[in-house]
Amino acid sequence: MGFKRLLAVFFALAVAAAGLAGAAQAEPYRIVGFGDSLMAGYQLGPGEGFPDRLQAALRAKGRDVEVTGAGVSGDTSSGGLARLDWSVPDGTDLVILELGANDMLRGIMPELTEKNLDAMLSRLKERKIGVLLAGMKAAPNLGADYAAAFDGIYPRLAEKYGVPLYPFFLDGVAGDLKLLQSDGMHPTAEGVAVMVERMLPTVEKAMDAAPRSQ
Repeated sequence: MGFKRLLAVFFALAVAAAGLAGAAQAEPYRIVGFGDSLMAGYQLGPGEGFPDRLQAALRAKGRDVEVTGAGVSGDTSSGGLARLDWSVPDGTDLVILELGANDMLRGIMPELTEKNLDAMLSRLKERKIGVLLAGMKAAPNLGADYAAAFDGIYPRLAEKYGVPLYPFFLDGVAGDLKLLQSDGMHPTAEGVAVMVERMLPTVEKAMDAAPRSQ
């Protein structure tokens, strides 16, 4: 093979390698919103749920990101643990873990909720997937003892696994009937917009802290 031809081959290989590297760099940052009806967009229209609104807000800030919703209405922490592995695909960079509200509403012992969330965090850590833990608060009618046990789950686990914590997923919406549906629990489209606006800085920090998947 002549020198010029060999040089041309090397040049072609270099261009191809650069193209592959560029394609890899062009992959969007992948987020999975993993939770219950609050993540699933209960009774909301297309594009009005939390994952879609979050994706739009991040893209508006120049982030190349895809946010996939993996919320199941009525899901408990036990249900979430059972479906975690197949609901969060390989290549996910960050999971927003939002579960526990249905455990609380059903009066499930906080110890079981914590055990399930702990197992989910452990699995995601093993898979080298970043996590943003979205906390929940116990309803006042469940009493002070239950609230203390339940509310403490999220900061304990965030500290144990060294993951960022957003203390209350419904912050700014809970108790505001103008932002809630008639059931008094699920946010309206306007309520979701408030949730996204309040949580956005925490999500961006979590994205910057979580390494991209390989």
